[in-house]
Amino acid sequence: MLLEIKKKVYLYLEPDEESSNSDRIFNYFIIALIILNTLAVIFETVDSLFLKYQTVFKNFEFFSIIVFSIEYILRLWTCNLNKKYNQPFTGRIRYIFSFAGLIDLVAILPFYLPFFIKVDFRFLRIIRLIRLLRFFKLGRYLHAASVIKKVLIEKKEELILSLGITFFLIIIASSLMYFVEHDAQPDKFSSIPETMWWSVATLTTVGYGDVYPITTLGKTLTSIISILGIGVFALPAGILASGFSNRLKKDKHCPNCGGKID
Repeated sequence: MLLEIKKKVYLYLEPDEESSNSDRIFNYFIIALIILNTLAVIFETVDSLFLKYQTVFKNFEFFSIIVFSIEYILRLWTCNLNKKYNQPFTGRIRYIFSFAGLIDLVAILPFYLPFFIKVDFRFLRIIRLIRLLRFFKLGRYLHAASVIKKVLIEKKEELILSLGITFFLIIIASSLMYFVEHDAQPDKFSSIPETMWWSVATLTTVGYGDVYPITTLGKTLTSIISILGIGVFALPAGILASGFSNRLKKDKHCPNCGGKID
């Protein structure tokens, strides 16, 4: 009897494509609660709203903590039904220190922390902002999140390579601009690490304008580097777009038989 209840609870907590209506309602409730918590953290920083609706914010936070705490306890109880955590004790320890487990723990930790240790008020405000990490709990409730995870895993080598190329280009651009502009602007291009700020701003086409070249050669290099930056920073977007396209093709299923469509 207890095992059946445990299995039912596990199915509620771990949604899949064949979830029942009651499972979906629970999932939608958790999704809505996570989104509302994210909005609450944002609006709490508006003093006029916080002072006017302080009681509402506090009551909502208390309600959310109860729900997320119960959810965390139930996940600890049922996690060993998952093959990755099937050992009664060590499996639960592995779950606690898994990425999903840590996100669940951090989602409720800021509320309980002041009860165990004395926390400075300024530090407490920073800790409370950790509640924004509750947003990452959405990952297990949205199918799209699992698709993103699969794409990132499949394309990790290409993404790492593109990031490496980007970092290499930043170093090259910073070094060239330092040697070209240092004599003309020793305060702006004082060192290669300092010049990296200009390099990142230029390569990402942000162009804040607080640091810019004044020599003819420096302006010419900036034009070339800006054009290269557009192409280099477009690489990860192209890799991810290709990955999503391939993944969506793999995940297509026939609506009649349920089989994969080639």
